[in-house]
Amino acid sequence: MKTKIINDFTKGPLFWKLLTFSLPFMLSNALQMFYNLVDMIIVGQYLGSPGLAAVSISSQCHLFMTMICTGFCTGGQIYISQLIGKGERTKLNQAIGTIFTVVFCFGLFMTFAGLVFAVPLLKVMHTPMESWKGALHYMLACSSGIIFSYGYNMLSAVLRGMGDSKHPFVFILIASLLNLFLDWLFVAVFHWGVFGAGLATILGQAFSFLYGMWFLYMNKEAFCFDFKPASFRIHKEVFRSLLRLGIPMALRFGAINISMMFVMSMVSTAGHQATAVFGVGGKLDDMSNKICQGVMQALSAVVGQNYGARKFTRVKWAVVYTWLITIGIYAVYTICLVCFTRQMFGIFTKDEEVLNLAPVFVSAILWHFPALLIMKGTNGFINGIGHAWFALFFSVLDGFVLRIFCTWLFGNVMNMGLYGYFLGFAIAGYGTAIPNLLYFLFFPWEKRKLVVE
Repeated sequence: MKTKIINDFTKGPLFWKLLTFSLPFMLSNALQMFYNLVDMIIVGQYLGSPGLAAVSISSQCHLFMTMICTGFCTGGQIYISQLIGKGERTKLNQAIGTIFTVVFCFGLFMTFAGLVFAVPLLKVMHTPMESWKGALHYMLACSSGIIFSYGYNMLSAVLRGMGDSKHPFVFILIASLLNLFLDWLFVAVFHWGVFGAGLATILGQAFSFLYGMWFLYMNKEAFCFDFKPASFRIHKEVFRSLLRLGIPMALRFGAINISMMFVMSMVSTAGHQATAVFGVGGKLDDMSNKICQGVMQALSAVVGQNYGARKFTRVKWAVVYTWLITIGIYAVYTICLVCFTRQMFGIFTKDEEVLNLAPVFVSAILWHFPALLIMKGTNGFINGIGHAWFALFFSVLDGFVLRIFCTWLFGNVMNMGLYGYFLGFAIAGYGTAIPNLLYFLFFPWEKRKLVVE
């Protein structure tokens, strides 16, 4: 039986198609969170709060480098989904070849940049002395293998654009299980410290990427890419569209993560316990956010296909259905976070000072859940129609103007201390959520041209 990769979302019952398409993405993102949480849990239990702070700071730097790739991969996903919606599958070979080549080149560049600028970057982040050595080792390990992170994101984005959410789930499942075993082996058995956690992360992603490439090669007819050496080249038409989408999205994701690095640097001045609280709290916050982001990723592909087919009513209903799905997830998570604060933070560390600071983070972070809920629908919609520059503008407003300014204002100027840092981080999301909602409800976005035109 032939493997099915391309799925058509322009016909049939939309809610159930969106929900079933979203489930593997939600599971994939949950596994990806588990992938990251394993590092934090094992490091926290065996190396204490200095190790937690080291992973928190370095993983934020690594996430920044990965998010630049995510911007271009998301652009590729939109391009492919609109090609399929418009019925131009014969152009997929050129599109996939261009995406693969561009992302691979960026991966090589970021490997070099991560190795060269690791020390200056950690200094800018005000890395505590107790965590400096571990943070540097984690950063170097992740930078050495970032090409595999890029490769996994590239494969997943292309498959999402085609309407396939099951195979990316399989790829991340393999990486997560391998990372769990290697984290335990390297940190608990071999005592390689934070470097072992970073090495486990990269080896898991490397195996997942290589397996994914092998699988798609074996199913190249269904994948619509022939894997011939001549196909791994940049086609000007696709490259121009990819740049129009990828540059603003890469800048958008980069701006958000740069702002996170600034917030982390301010929090780090309060000591390694405060850094550990923010790191653990951020991971816990990401649990619900990443699961809901799975629905948003599915929405982008659904919107892209229906926008390409010019079925605007289905686009609108897809956004509404996304809100309905995600509101339940955020409600359950909020109840758990409020009622079991100490227990959830206690999974990562037994440090009493860290556990005592946990309610400070939770009381502040609750303010941003309504903004996240709105953005899961509107961001997926804006990504799907390919309006990358609009999204970039408000992401820069969110990151550089609001997130950094509010964190500095509440924490330093208004002398609210650690709670002020967390509160400024939390409320910045409304700078993106509200404009996006107004755009979706009141602007004539139906008149925009397709990216593939």
